[in-house]
Amino acid sequence: MKQLVSAFLFIVFYVSVAFGADRMRIAYSSISGAYIGIWAAREAGFFAKENLDDQIIFIPSATQLSQVIVAGDVDIASLGGGPIMAAAISGAGMKIIGNNVNKMIFSIHTKPDVKSIQELRGKRIGVTRFGSSSDVSARYALRKHNLDPQKDVILLQLGSMTSIFGALKSGAIEAALVSPPTQFLSESLGFKELVSVTDMDYAYPNPAMAVPGSLIRNKPDSIDRFMRAYVRGVHRARTAREFAIKTLAKYTTVTDPVLLGKTYDFYVGKVVDPAPYVNMTGLQNALDDLARSVPAAKTAKPEQFVDMRFLERVETSGLLKELYKNP
Repeated sequence: MKQLVSAFLFIVFYVSVAFGADRMRIAYSSISGAYIGIWAAREAGFFAKENLDDQIIFIPSATQLSQVIVAGDVDIASLGGGPIMAAAISGAGMKIIGNNVNKMIFSIHTKPDVKSIQELRGKRIGVTRFGSSSDVSARYALRKHNLDPQKDVILLQLGSMTSIFGALKSGAIEAALVSPPTQFLSESLGFKELVSVTDMDYAYPNPAMAVPGSLIRNKPDSIDRFMRAYVRGVHRARTAREFAIKTLAKYTTVTDPVLLGKTYDFYVGKVVDPAPYVNMTGLQNALDDLARSVPAAKTAKPEQFVDMRFLERVETSGLLKELYKNP
């Protein structure tokens, strides 16, 4: 996988140089409508209008993506806040410049005969990776229902949302952490939402957008242009439903119009903000969870992980007011 990513990024570099635009390698770590702002900005041509040669890269592991951005192989990475802060605590010069979403967006799904989360005691629950947003969501929900994630259940890391749902269908696991559109596909096939972590309103950077310190120092204007394009992308998704649904279909590969409509309503209607504001309570929650495995996180402060000057410049420019002047 690492060799394939490196080969792709090598090609990306020479294509961007050939056409003269500023290279902007943007990576994300899961198939989720949380990235609609990035996808819509690409499909509407907003990155190109900012003279950015945008390369959208899917790396299906938050852990691997955090390693890739630390290595300098991508410019902007969108993934759960926990891995970003873990990398920063270990010495990586990364900063969060905004959050795509400020809450958990997962549900625990089971077969319909499961009546209570207490029935999962001793059972297998699938998450993407340990330390990922799905893993944090599972552990949070279990603790809230007086279950010890370390002792009372068996958490399995299965790598991707597709793999998790496949394991649930086959009976290899008894419960799965899923998010839209997989959540709605699961429901359409008869599985049950046992617990909605989304409805628990657990503030969390999920996902956040991180940039390496070298980009902040050397090309701050590129980040400004990315941020303007991103905000325009979110606005286009909010105001052009058909366009946004087509964009979701392209990047999620979901073809069912009902599932796509539900996915759009969930993300655009409920969880994606007009601008990628950072909820500091969410960052503190991520730090508190990280402190269970990274002792240095206990003394860290949320403010040390963020650089909000780029979003602040978008706000002072009047762009948000211009976009949303007609409700």
